[in-house]
Amino acid sequence: DGYMFEPEDLIEKLAAINYTLKPFDIVLIRCDADKRLHHPDFVKIHVGASAKATHWLIDQGIKVMGTDAWGWDIPMKYQLAAFKANPEKNTLFAAHMVGKQKEYCQIEKMACLDQLPPFGFKVSCFPAKIKGGSGGWTRAVAILND
Repeated sequence: DGYMFEPEDLIEKLAAINYTLKPFDIVLIRCDADKRLHHPDFVKIHVGASAKATHWLIDQGIKVMGTDAWGWDIPMKYQLAAFKANPEKNTLFAAHMVGKQKEYCQIEKMACLDQLPPFGFKVSCFPAKIKGGSGGWTRAVAILND
């Protein structure tokens, strides 16, 4: 809980499943946070992306990334602790703020990622359009080839 993954973590996990990212792949981060959906501290118990990891994914050609965690960034209690220790402008929601520099979409609070193979499936995303909104919900569907 609270771990912030970096590009090195992604590189290590990709090597472990023997996969090389291709432009326009969709990357889903499974931390099994969906299994604790009804935990009273659900919003505080997940891993999150660093800004550096988000930049790295985008630089590999990834435009859509998702997680089963409550948010793409680490939980707010860890962000606040980091901000109090070093009140830098881009400390809060650092991974989210990458979107101000580079275009990408993130999907949060996904479920059942443990039921998917490590790769070799398609993901279709059906977002709701919200006039004037900067985010909204989506129906994400995995399409398996079996």
